[in-house]
Amino acid sequence: MRPAQLLRVLDREFLSAEEGQHTPVMLWGPPGVGKSQMVAQVAQRHGVPVIDIRLSQLEPSDLRGIPFRVGDRVEWAVPALLPDAARQGAAGILFLDEITSAPPAVSAAAYQLILDRRLGEYQVPTGWAIFAAGNRQGDRGVTYRMPAPLANRFSHFEVETHLDDWVAWAYAQGIDERIIAFLRFRPELLFDFDPAQDPIAFPSPRSWEFAHRGLRKFEAQEDLLQGTLQACVGPAAGIELHAFIQSLHQMPDLDAILRGEAVPVPQEIDLQYAVASALVGRAIRAQSSENRMEILGAILQYAERFPQREMGVMLVSDLHRALGEVLFEVPAFTRWAQSVAEIMLFDGA
Repeated sequence: MRPAQLLRVLDREFLSAEEGQHTPVMLWGPPGVGKSQMVAQVAQRHGVPVIDIRLSQLEPSDLRGIPFRVGDRVEWAVPALLPDAARQGAAGILFLDEITSAPPAVSAAAYQLILDRRLGEYQVPTGWAIFAAGNRQGDRGVTYRMPAPLANRFSHFEVETHLDDWVAWAYAQGIDERIIAFLRFRPELLFDFDPAQDPIAFPSPRSWEFAHRGLRKFEAQEDLLQGTLQACVGPAAGIELHAFIQSLHQMPDLDAILRGEAVPVPQEIDLQYAVASALVGRAIRAQSSENRMEILGAILQYAERFPQREMGVMLVSDLHRALGEVLFEVPAFTRWAQSVAEIMLFDGA
């Protein structure tokens, strides 16, 4: 399932905890596709804490607690790592990350916690959702086969990579528009992981964020930049990204485009992707300015000039995902929509 859909699933499952309808969710996927980040996004949206428990680092007793004597009985001290409404609040997310890397004895200790929301006398607070994540056995990670009794305690979703979803996230997070443009140009490199090759650095949604950081830190140090990008996304993708960035000195004047001047569209496809991504970034940053509607109008006018109308559709689609329905209020939107009506109807057929 694509990330945008999974976020809706996780969001609804979180809200269902208070209603008594919650089903623990297991997210499957290779390393770097954003499983942990999706859980963090849901928690941030609702303003609740996440307790991240790495079962692979625990012993069975770490979950069950430590026994102590009370009179002629033995009771168990509840581990502080488990959610407590008095300490962390009445609602939150208990996240069991790397659950497939936990030894069977540890995962067995979690059975009751996941299904019955309790361990002995301990009870998971009502408003807390339980999510888990792990790698598949073929992903070259340290994984154990999930026992059937544990698997049967979850609803299971496999995380897919999806470029449009990643681009929407990247614009919202301020990822460098040159990286967004590069992945629009080379979409197959959003995630390129071959377990048989056992790579160290490889392209993934997570490692492209690392490349963004590397670009910001080392852009002025040309002798280090290519090596830094390769260290983040692998040798081949790093070389391609570096070459793409080096070619962007031929970009047209973005300020002239935003002023509504008749700036020619570059002939090179890679530069067209770069211009489109840069204009979306400019539109996002202009939302607090007084002339934001004029800027959006100028971008929509420019979108009409692309020789391949699909490029203009991509640009406006990214604008809509980033800005929402405010785009429909721009007078130039109607004209643009009419200019691409034929291709939009064809795509929707």
